[in-house]
Amino acid sequence: MKHVSVLPNILTLANAGCGLLAISKAIDALASGDPTRFASLLEMSCWLVLIATVLDGLDGRIARMTDSFSDFGAQLDSFADAITFGVAPAMVAKVLLERHALVHPRVHFLAAAAFALMAVLRLARFNLESDHDEESHRGFRGLPSPAAAGTIVAMILMYLSLGGGIEVASGEVTPVGKGVQYLPGWLRDGLTDSLLPAILLALPAIGLLMVSRIPYRHMATYFGGPRTRFQVLVKVVFISGGLYLAPVPVLLGTGVLYIASGLVTHTRKSSESKS
Repeated sequence: MKHVSVLPNILTLANAGCGLLAISKAIDALASGDPTRFASLLEMSCWLVLIATVLDGLDGRIARMTDSFSDFGAQLDSFADAITFGVAPAMVAKVLLERHALVHPRVHFLAAAAFALMAVLRLARFNLESDHDEESHRGFRGLPSPAAAGTIVAMILMYLSLGGGIEVASGEVTPVGKGVQYLPGWLRDGLTDSLLPAILLALPAIGLLMVSRIPYRHMATYFGGPRTRFQVLVKVVFISGGLYLAPVPVLLGTGVLYIASGLVTHTRKSSESKS
């Protein structure tokens, strides 16, 4: 089965490649003087990070299915995740904040660095505490770095969507773009302006959640076990439809709900243990 073990590592390297390309596109966006091109390049960076989350889920799954999990693969996966889910989203967020000069550049850097460094610490701890078996990957201590990165880039995509620069496909305005057009100008501008400070604050806050001990379930566990395969198909249909019609709001909503689920569970368990 040695030839099979190469596949998970190839997917891991593809994950790292997406992260490096996302950083490259973000740098290109910062150097661009055209607002439309800036939005397009930053959007591409965000989607590359989201594509990498799919690759990250596949490489570990395939490694366990083929019994080709190795310490080398685990270390390689963490290095790739540090780039794609630590450095890349932090860089993309910093580029957006720098472009609009929200506060001082040093504040932007500190927020981005806090997120990236917490992701590195989270991944180092995960390597020491996790096993190769399937059961150990059903839950996490601390927010998983792919979910953290996905939430940050979804916030950035929402900002770009409200600005109207990316909600055009094949020359036509997307359903989300049309929905944004129906919003009153004061509401649209207010939501857009509030997202920039929200992103700035979310970087260190989500970074702290990554290194916390708050338990989080694996996303796959929300789809149930083998006895609920019919329900899984129903969920997949509706989720796919939502992603097709309004990918950015669905992704952002999913990220926020996932983060909230861990906080709610942790709060409930803490209150039960005290009572």
